[in-house]
Amino acid sequence: MKPLLEVRNAWYRYPGGIEALKGAELAVSNGEVVSIIGPNGCGKTTLLLIATGLLEPEEGEVFLDGKPLVEQLPNARKRLGLVFQEPDDQLFNPTVYDEIAFSLRQLDLSEDYVKKRVNEVAKRLNIDHLLDRAPYRLSIGEKKKVAIASILVYEPEIILFDEPTANLSIEAINELEQLIKELRSKKRAIVVTSHNIEFVAKISDKVYIMDNGTTINKGDKRDILINEALLSKVGLEPPFAVKISKRIFGNCENYPLTIEELSNLLQNKLKIY
Repeated sequence: MKPLLEVRNAWYRYPGGIEALKGAELAVSNGEVVSIIGPNGCGKTTLLLIATGLLEPEEGEVFLDGKPLVEQLPNARKRLGLVFQEPDDQLFNPTVYDEIAFSLRQLDLSEDYVKKRVNEVAKRLNIDHLLDRAPYRLSIGEKKKVAIASILVYEPEIILFDEPTANLSIEAINELEQLIKELRSKKRAIVVTSHNIEFVAKISDKVYIMDNGTTINKGDKRDILINEALLSKVGLEPPFAVKISKRIFGNCENYPLTIEELSNLLQNKLKIY
């Protein structure tokens, strides 16, 4: 499948000499969820900033629909949406309604249409009761929903989430999982950075591993997430279901990645006996 968004061999150094990227890569297609995992400081956030055109790589290139992204800016920005890890870095309007409406108002759309879209997105994320509130007075989970709504409202084709599960409750993480699956079903291209391996196992199609500014491996999520030796290189462990099934069954043709898959495997094994 041809990538919709692709980053090739990106290098980037911040002022002061911090070399954040040293040959990183990324590719995502319509209807696909790609997760990027790796230790803190490995360059995941910088890669997202490069991919969305907010930073320009010193070496390498970003392609959108097979053409250089830099040649398509600023018009291409409405096709891309980045949800920051810290919502306070993204929220700046006096009310939640104004925050969600902001991007649409920049497009000179009618206020009736803006109101319709804001209400639709707010209702989908269960924050319609917060529309008159000031964002700075919300909880971290509510702020993250507002930040997501401010991106979803203009319906970008490509949505990038930077550590979206950080500081969220189990309930909020489950809601986010369902949202990402819904977006994938609508053929959106989704990129997620995360330390939450269980979440990555549930939502991803492909997984990239980064370390020290470089993409060290990539592939189908099952191939990556069952590889204990590979994950240990970046201080991560396989999902719980993989660890349990290895202890119970030893070698297995298809290790389960989630508790649901493990439950199904156990039920099938019991039927045999």
